[in-house]
Amino acid sequence: MDEVEIVIAHSERATLRVGDVFLKVDGSHARIHAEVELMSHAPVPTPEILWCRPPVLAIAALPGTTLGSLGGPSTGSAAAWAAAGAAIRTLHEAPLPPRPGQAGRDIAALTAELDDECELLLRNGVLPADLVTRNRQVAEAALRPWTAVFTHGDLQIAHVFVDGDEVTGIIDWSEAGQGDALHDLATLTLGHEEHLDDVIAGYGADVDLDVIHAWWSLRSLLIVRWLTEHGFDPFAPGCEVDVLKSRM
Repeated sequence: MDEVEIVIAHSERATLRVGDVFLKVDGSHARIHAEVELMSHAPVPTPEILWCRPPVLAIAALPGTTLGSLGGPSTGSAAAWAAAGAAIRTLHEAPLPPRPGQAGRDIAALTAELDDECELLLRNGVLPADLVTRNRQVAEAALRPWTAVFTHGDLQIAHVFVDGDEVTGIIDWSEAGQGDALHDLATLTLGHEEHLDDVIAGYGADVDLDVIHAWWSLRSLLIVRWLTEHGFDPFAPGCEVDVLKSRM
Protein backbone atom coordinates (compact mmCIF):
# COMPACT_ATOMS: atom_id res chain seq x y z
CA MET A 1 0.00 0.00 0.00
CA ASP A 2 1.31 3.48 -0.89
CA GLU A 3 2.39 5.68 1.97
CA VAL A 4 1.09 9.20 2.53
CA GLU A 5 3.86 11.78 2.17
CA ILE A 6 3.42 15.33 3.49
CA VAL A 7 4.97 17.50 0.80
CA ILE A 8 4.28 20.81 2.52
CA ALA A 9 1.88 21.95 5.23
CA HIS A 10 1.09 25.24 6.94
CA SER A 11 -1.96 27.07 8.24
CA GLU A 12 -3.27 28.10 4.78
CA ARG A 13 -2.90 24.88 2.81
CA ALA A 14 -1.23 21.49 2.68
CA THR A 15 -0.14 19.12 -0.08
CA LEU A 16 -0.01 15.34 0.34
CA ARG A 17 1.32 12.69 -2.03
CA VAL A 18 -0.19 9.23 -2.28
CA GLY A 19 1.55 7.21 -4.98
CA ASP A 20 1.24 9.17 -8.23
CA VAL A 21 -1.48 11.48 -6.92
CA PHE A 22 -1.04 14.81 -5.16
CA LEU A 23 -3.85 16.05 -2.92
CA LYS A 24 -3.85 19.78 -2.29
CA VAL A 25 -6.01 20.96 0.61
CA ASP A 26 -6.73 24.69 0.66
CA GLY A 27 -8.72 26.57 3.27
CA SER A 28 -10.02 28.91 0.57
CA HIS A 29 -12.58 27.35 -1.80
CA ALA A 30 -12.32 30.40 -4.05
CA ARG A 31 -8.56 29.95 -4.36
CA ILE A 32 -8.97 26.28 -5.33
CA HIS A 33 -11.49 27.20 -8.07
CA ALA A 34 -9.22 30.02 -9.31
CA GLU A 35 -6.22 27.68 -9.45
CA VAL A 36 -8.12 25.18 -11.60
CA GLU A 37 -9.28 27.95 -13.93
CA LEU A 38 -5.81 29.48 -14.29
CA MET A 39 -4.19 26.11 -14.97
CA SER A 40 -6.68 25.58 -17.79
CA HIS A 41 -5.62 28.88 -19.40
CA ALA A 42 -1.85 28.51 -18.92
CA PRO A 43 -0.07 27.83 -22.25
CA VAL A 44 2.64 25.75 -20.56
CA PRO A 45 2.64 22.13 -19.30
CA THR A 46 0.67 21.72 -16.05
CA PRO A 47 -0.34 18.63 -14.04
CA GLU A 48 -3.42 16.68 -15.12
CA ILE A 49 -6.37 17.58 -12.90
CA LEU A 50 -7.92 14.31 -11.71
CA TRP A 51 -10.77 15.87 -9.75
CA CYS A 52 -11.64 18.92 -7.72
CA ARG A 53 -13.94 18.81 -4.70
CA PRO A 54 -13.17 21.88 -2.61
CA PRO A 55 -11.33 22.11 -0.34
CA VAL A 56 -9.34 19.35 -2.10
CA LEU A 57 -7.72 19.36 -5.55
CA ALA A 58 -6.27 16.09 -6.88
CA ILE A 59 -3.58 16.24 -9.58
CA ALA A 60 -1.38 13.64 -11.24
CA ALA A 61 2.34 13.55 -10.55
CA LEU A 62 4.54 15.04 -13.25
CA PRO A 63 7.34 13.13 -14.96
CA GLY A 64 10.90 14.12 -14.20
CA THR A 65 12.26 15.99 -11.22
CA THR A 66 12.24 19.57 -9.98
CA LEU A 67 14.95 21.99 -11.08
CA GLY A 68 16.20 21.86 -7.49
CA SER A 69 15.36 23.46 -4.19
CA LEU A 70 16.07 26.67 -2.34
CA GLY A 71 19.06 26.09 -0.11
CA GLY A 72 20.06 22.97 -2.05
CA PRO A 73 21.96 22.30 -5.27
CA SER A 74 20.30 22.62 -8.63
CA THR A 75 19.59 19.27 -10.24
CA GLY A 76 18.84 20.84 -13.62
CA SER A 77 21.34 21.51 -16.40
CA ALA A 78 21.98 24.94 -17.88
CA ALA A 79 19.81 23.89 -20.83
CA ALA A 80 16.99 22.93 -18.46
CA TRP A 81 17.14 26.35 -16.81
CA ALA A 82 17.05 27.96 -20.25
CA ALA A 83 14.02 25.82 -21.13
CA ALA A 84 12.34 27.10 -17.96
CA GLY A 85 13.07 30.65 -19.11
CA ALA A 86 11.49 29.90 -22.50
CA ALA A 87 8.39 28.43 -20.82
CA ILE A 88 8.02 31.54 -18.67
CA ARG A 89 8.24 33.75 -21.76
CA THR A 90 5.42 31.70 -23.35
CA LEU A 91 3.31 32.22 -20.22
CA HIS A 92 4.01 35.97 -20.15
CA GLU A 93 2.99 36.36 -23.80
CA ALA A 94 -0.38 34.64 -23.26
CA PRO A 95 -3.65 36.59 -22.99
CA LEU A 96 -4.17 38.13 -19.56
CA PRO A 97 -6.09 36.02 -17.03
CA PRO A 98 -9.16 37.58 -15.40
CA ARG A 99 -7.70 38.41 -11.99
CA PRO A 100 -4.66 40.08 -10.39
CA GLY A 101 -2.20 37.70 -8.83
CA GLN A 102 0.53 37.64 -6.19
CA ALA A 103 2.91 39.38 -8.61
CA GLY A 104 0.41 42.14 -9.42
CA ARG A 105 -0.24 43.80 -6.08
CA ASP A 106 -0.85 47.55 -6.02
CA ILE A 107 2.46 49.41 -5.75
CA ALA A 108 1.32 51.66 -2.91
CA ALA A 109 -0.05 48.71 -0.94
CA LEU A 110 3.09 46.65 -1.58
CA THR A 111 5.30 49.55 -0.45
CA ALA A 112 3.29 49.95 2.74
CA GLU A 113 3.44 46.20 3.40
CA LEU A 114 7.21 46.17 2.88
CA ASP A 115 7.77 49.13 5.19
CA ASP A 116 5.59 47.59 7.89
CA GLU A 117 7.42 44.28 7.61
CA CYS A 118 10.83 45.94 7.81
CA GLU A 119 9.71 47.76 10.95
CA LEU A 120 8.62 44.47 12.53
CA LEU A 121 11.88 42.76 11.58
CA LEU A 122 13.81 45.54 13.32
CA ARG A 123 11.52 45.88 16.32
CA ASN A 124 11.58 42.15 17.05
CA GLY A 125 15.30 41.76 16.35
CA VAL A 126 14.73 39.14 13.67
CA LEU A 127 17.45 40.56 11.41
CA PRO A 128 20.33 43.04 11.90
CA ALA A 129 19.43 46.65 11.17
CA ASP A 130 22.07 47.12 8.45
CA LEU A 131 20.81 44.01 6.61
CA VAL A 132 17.21 45.25 6.64
CA THR A 133 18.14 48.82 5.71
CA ARG A 134 20.36 47.85 2.78
CA ASN A 135 17.87 45.39 1.32
CA ARG A 136 15.01 47.88 1.71
CA GLN A 137 17.08 50.23 -0.45
CA VAL A 138 17.68 47.51 -3.04
CA ALA A 139 13.99 46.56 -3.04
CA GLU A 140 12.97 50.08 -4.07
CA ALA A 141 13.78 49.32 -7.72
CA ALA A 142 10.92 46.78 -7.87
CA LEU A 143 8.37 49.36 -6.72
CA ARG A 144 7.75 50.89 -10.14
CA PRO A 145 4.99 50.71 -12.76
CA TRP A 146 4.98 47.57 -14.90
CA THR A 147 3.00 46.20 -17.82
CA ALA A 148 0.84 43.37 -16.52
CA VAL A 149 1.35 39.88 -17.98
CA PHE A 150 0.09 36.38 -17.16
CA THR A 151 2.27 35.45 -14.16
CA HIS A 152 2.59 32.30 -12.08
CA GLY A 153 3.06 34.38 -8.94
CA ASP A 154 4.97 31.78 -6.89
CA LEU A 155 7.42 30.32 -9.38
CA GLN A 156 9.79 28.70 -6.90
CA ILE A 157 12.45 26.38 -8.27
CA ALA A 158 10.64 23.42 -6.68
CA HIS A 159 7.51 24.19 -8.73
CA VAL A 160 9.23 23.56 -12.10
CA PHE A 161 9.66 19.94 -13.24
CA VAL A 162 12.12 18.91 -15.94
CA ASP A 163 13.09 15.69 -17.66
CA GLY A 164 16.54 16.08 -19.12
CA ASP A 165 16.54 19.48 -20.78
CA GLU A 166 12.76 19.77 -21.22
CA VAL A 167 10.15 21.29 -18.93
CA THR A 168 7.50 18.66 -18.17
CA GLY A 169 5.26 20.83 -16.04
CA ILE A 170 4.78 23.68 -13.58
CA ILE A 171 2.77 23.18 -10.39
CA ASP A 172 1.05 25.30 -7.71
CA TRP A 173 -0.94 28.01 -9.52
CA SER A 174 -2.77 29.34 -6.47
CA GLU A 175 -1.05 32.76 -6.70
CA ALA A 176 -1.29 33.12 -10.50
CA GLY A 177 -2.86 36.07 -12.28
CA GLN A 178 -1.94 39.43 -13.76
CA GLY A 179 1.41 40.71 -12.52
CA ASP A 180 5.00 41.79 -13.05
CA ALA A 181 6.97 39.52 -15.37
CA LEU A 182 10.23 40.12 -13.49
CA HIS A 183 8.66 38.85 -10.26
CA ASP A 184 8.40 35.38 -11.84
CA LEU A 185 12.00 35.45 -13.11
CA ALA A 186 13.28 36.62 -9.73
CA THR A 187 11.32 34.01 -7.79
CA LEU A 188 12.63 31.19 -9.98
CA THR A 189 16.27 32.26 -9.54
CA LEU A 190 16.07 33.20 -5.85
CA GLY A 191 19.09 31.63 -4.17
CA HIS A 192 20.39 30.36 -7.53
CA GLU A 193 21.93 33.48 -9.02
CA GLU A 194 24.39 31.30 -10.92
CA HIS A 195 21.56 30.28 -13.28
CA LEU A 196 20.11 33.73 -13.90
CA ASP A 197 21.98 34.09 -17.21
CA ASP A 198 20.65 30.69 -18.37
CA VAL A 199 17.06 31.71 -17.57
CA ILE A 200 17.42 35.07 -19.31
CA ALA A 201 18.94 33.37 -22.37
CA GLY A 202 15.92 31.08 -22.61
CA TYR A 203 13.53 33.94 -21.88
CA GLY A 204 14.92 35.78 -24.90
CA ALA A 205 14.19 39.37 -23.92
CA ASP A 206 15.96 42.29 -22.30
CA VAL A 207 15.69 42.11 -18.52
CA ASP A 208 16.47 44.82 -15.97
CA LEU A 209 18.84 43.07 -13.57
CA ASP A 210 18.41 45.77 -10.93
CA VAL A 211 14.72 44.91 -10.76
CA ILE A 212 15.48 41.18 -10.50
CA HIS A 213 17.82 41.91 -7.58
CA ALA A 214 15.17 44.16 -6.06
CA TRP A 215 12.56 41.41 -6.16
CA TRP A 216 15.03 39.04 -4.47
CA SER A 217 15.38 41.50 -1.60
CA LEU A 218 11.69 42.40 -1.48
CA ARG A 219 10.44 38.80 -1.48
CA SER A 220 12.96 37.75 1.15
CA LEU A 221 12.19 40.66 3.47
CA LEU A 222 8.46 39.97 3.25
CA ILE A 223 8.68 36.26 3.98
CA VAL A 224 11.45 35.76 6.58
CA ARG A 225 9.22 36.35 9.60
CA TRP A 226 6.32 34.28 8.14
CA LEU A 227 8.65 31.34 7.47
CA THR A 228 10.06 31.49 10.99
CA GLU A 229 6.58 31.53 12.52
CA HIS A 230 5.38 28.58 10.39
CA GLY A 231 8.16 26.11 11.11
CA PHE A 232 10.47 26.83 8.17
CA ASP A 233 14.08 27.99 8.40
CA PRO A 234 14.98 31.05 6.30
CA PHE A 235 18.39 31.11 8.07
CA ALA A 236 19.42 27.76 6.53
CA PRO A 237 22.40 27.95 4.13
CA GLY A 238 21.38 29.31 0.72
CA CYS A 239 17.92 30.40 1.84
CA GLU A 240 16.29 33.82 2.25
CA VAL A 241 18.65 35.32 4.84
CA ASP A 242 21.67 34.36 2.73
CA VAL A 243 19.92 35.97 -0.25
CA LEU A 244 19.63 39.18 1.77
CA LYS A 245 23.28 38.99 2.80
CA SER A 246 24.32 38.64 -0.84
CA ARG A 247 23.00 42.16 -1.52
CA MET A 248 25.29 43.75 1.12
